[in-house]
Amino acid sequence: MERVRLEFPEAAIVHRHPLTVRVTDMNYGRHLGHDTLVSLLHEARIQAFAALGLTEWDMGGYPSVVADLAIQYQSEARWPDALVVETAIPAPGSKAISVYHRVRHAEGGRPVATARLNVMLVDPAAGRPVSVPEAVTAAIARAGGA
Repeated sequence: MERVRLEFPEAAIVHRHPLTVRVTDMNYGRHLGHDTLVSLLHEARIQAFAALGLTEWDMGGYPSVVADLAIQYQSEARWPDALVVETAIPAPGSKAISVYHRVRHAEGGRPVATARLNVMLVDPAAGRPVSVPEAVTAAIARAGGA
C-alpha cells in the first residue's frame, strides 16, 4: 500500500495552536477520530489566518475554499492529551495557498499527524478561482511564511 508522505516546511511556520483532546473527540477505537482531526485542523487554520490579520471569508477581498486535503497519520492521540498544531504557509502560488499542519504531543513533541491542504480564493460572482492578492502574499511573508 502506498502511503501519503508529507514534508512539513519548518521554515514557513506562522502559528502554533495548543489544544486538548476532549472525550467527545474520541472514536470507537478510543483515539482521536479522523473527522475530529479535520475539524481541529480547521480551527488551527482559522487561528493562524487570524494571527496574519486574515479570515477565511475575506482573504484580500475573496472567500477561500479548500481544494484538497492530504493527511499522514503518525501516532494516536487520546483523551486528555495536550497537543500543539503548528501551521506553516510557504509563499503562495499564483492561484493557491498551501497550508501545512503538524499535530504534535505538547509534551515530548511526538507527531500525531501531518496534513497539507490547498486553499483557493474564489470570485463569488463568477464562481471561479482568482489570483492570490498581494495583500495576502504580503501578510504571509511578514509572518515568515515566504
